[in-house]
Amino acid sequence: KAMKPEAVRASGADIILGNTYHLMLRPGAERVARLGGLHRFMNWPRPILTDSGGYQVMSLSSLRKITEEGVTFASHLDGSRHLLTPERSMEIQRLLGSDIVMAFDECPKIDQPRDGIARSMELSMRWAKRSRDGFDAFNEKSGGEHAEGAALFGIQQGALDERLRAESAQALQSIGFDGYAIGGLAVGEGQEAMFATLDFATDQLPADRPRYLMGVGKPDDLVGAVERGVDMFDCVLPTRSGRNGQAFTWNGPINLRNARFAEDTGPLDERCSCPTCGTYSRAYLHHLVKAGEILGAVLMTEHNIGFYQQLMQAMRDAVGEGRFAAFAADFRRDYAAGQT
Repeated sequence: KAMKPEAVRASGADIILGNTYHLMLRPGAERVARLGGLHRFMNWPRPILTDSGGYQVMSLSSLRKITEEGVTFASHLDGSRHLLTPERSMEIQRLLGSDIVMAFDECPKIDQPRDGIARSMELSMRWAKRSRDGFDAFNEKSGGEHAEGAALFGIQQGALDERLRAESAQALQSIGFDGYAIGGLAVGEGQEAMFATLDFATDQLPADRPRYLMGVGKPDDLVGAVERGVDMFDCVLPTRSGRNGQAFTWNGPINLRNARFAEDTGPLDERCSCPTCGTYSRAYLHHLVKAGEILGAVLMTEHNIGFYQQLMQAMRDAVGEGRFAAFAADFRRDYAAGQT
């Protein structure tokens, strides 16, 4: 939101996420396919990852019903009824033209009893097999038109339980996927519990395939997860926070609504190379945010996306040069200092 695709690319981003649930309801996967696919539709000639739609459907709570077949839910737009199955999720994502397709799964509430989490995980693994079969069948049916270069990722579930996570990882590997995601975290369990889970969950997945932590997160979440072997992330936080006046910096997050920025002529972050930091003062951004100007959302989003790209590049460099532990220690010191 609030960013042109070319501005997102200028930040250093190579890949974006498309939301299957929202796109299936509006404008519709078949319509996007008729218009040449999501890449052409939105002018993003680079990779696109699509989620399965499962998380959004599960969050509807009272508007959905789960069965072995799939999930029946009412649209939040007009109340119309829909059935989303693993096979339909694969079809939608391939009609959109996704490059990285996510298996359809259930994301259970973290505070469920263990037997409920186990049943949910086992259902997700059955759906993972159907997702694999549906993905392959659609590619065969379409004669390869939608298949070239596409990858399918499986999603590990099991909440905070090591044994359930191990069972899930084993089931996914027996099916076979191009990459593996860690699902069911960043749903209210807190950073300490998330890291404790990643201490075992990441290593349960193949090290020679991408390992993707879904829905994470804050800058310090990212650094801690990379330490534990995670390769990929997605999160609405940088854009949503930017629209609400929060900027992420190397010295921690700052709230531009705060009156102390009203006459601050410095940039958001002196170490940031994004266009916002190179052009506008904290005082001006404070004014835009307080006044509710659209430009405030644009500039704050541009900064947060740019900062996240710089953070990820810095981590890639540190990993490649064998100095990640030192980088992480320096990052945590500076990031925490700004929040005191």
